Amino acid sequence: MGNMTAQGRELPRGATFEEVWAMFQENERRMRETERFLKELDAETDRQMQETARRMQETDRQMQETDRQMQETARRMKETDQKIGKLTGRLGDVIEHLMSPKLHEKFKALNFVFSRTSRNVEIRDHNQRGLAEVDALLENGEYVMAVEVKTRLTTEDVNDHLRRMEVLRRVADERDDRRKYLGAVAGAVVDKNVADYALKNGFYVIVPSGETVDIEAPEPSNLRMW
Repeated sequence: MGNMTAQGRELPRGATFEEVWAMFQENERRMRETERFLKELDAETDRQMQETARRMQETDRQMQETDRQMQETARRMKETDQKIGKLTGRLGDVIEHLMSPKLHEKFKALNFVFSRTSRNVEIRDHNQRGLAEVDALLENGEYVMAVEVKTRLTTEDVNDHLRRMEVLRRVADERDDRRKYLGAVAGAVVDKNVADYALKNGFYVIVPSGETVDIEAPEPSNLRMW
């Protein structure tokens, strides 16, 4: 048998010093490689653990942000519901005022004395086909005031009412109704630019004012009668 090295490896019989020394150096190289591999493995494991911890923190942050956004959405929905509730209440007030004597007094101040008020009037042709619906009609023997009521009045609502007035005039002519038709728009909320647009198109503008409503008349040069 050959001799045994300190590492337990059997040296070949008759091995020279150089061969023995080379074996020692090879064993040391392998041990250094193993140590380097273990260090790299430990470093990679630590890096992966840190990355996992970072992702968990990021996930937690995202969950907190999602929760915050959900709370903010819930808050805004609550505010929107409250605003809608207020607008609905104000719209109800506007409609109620349209039916009240106070509105007639306001129009009387504008030289209109209406003897009849109707709500949700459907306009039909001679074949009973529905052509338009008017929120409120104020009438006397000479004039008919057609009122469109909205929660929040827009310029498109004004344009729709212009088209509605043309329908009313056409149906009135078919029925030999020679009264003058006028238009008015009302809203729980009416922005100034929308009110100005309505006035320029010849409409009266009705807006809430405390316990009653105010009526703004168009300039005489803009007033339209159908």
